[in-house]
Amino acid sequence: MERADRKEDLWSDYLATIPAEQRPKNPKVDAWSFGSSSDMADRLLERVLSGEKIATSGLVWSYAAEGEVIPAPGDFSVLLDGDGNPRAVIETLEVHVQPFRLVGENIAYDEGEGDRSLSFWRAVHWHFFMRECVEIGKVPDWDMEIVSEYFRLVYVKSS
Repeated sequence: MERADRKEDLWSDYLATIPAEQRPKNPKVDAWSFGSSSDMADRLLERVLSGEKIATSGLVWSYAAEGEVIPAPGDFSVLLDGDGNPRAVIETLEVHVQPFRLVGENIAYDEGEGDRSLSFWRAVHWHFFMRECVEIGKVPDWDMEIVSEYFRLVYVKSS
């Protein structure tokens, strides 16, 4: 079975847990994994599953380069593990777009990485976004726009 089919299966499994009248109407549902490696995808997914990670950030330029729409409240995502297997469903609650230099301590903490400090977040994300900028032909700077997304875990695939 292809991964896309499994994504749809996981979405259907989630919907089956909700009374028909409460199911989202025409939701936007994407499938993706965190980070840029299989190991990072697994590690960050585990933080979501444990409740430590309730937010993520991305580079506006990367959304544009990939032809992706910036998430909005009410959107859903099927989270994939490092092997591309669907593992969980999250719902986007809030989205903030702001310059890198203005990303604050709250997002750093809520992303649940490292020691959860702003200095850790800036160091790790600067490095990550710098690599993305090189790939898409952009020059990173403190004013590049960052999408910060808060979400809630709504469904986890049973083992």
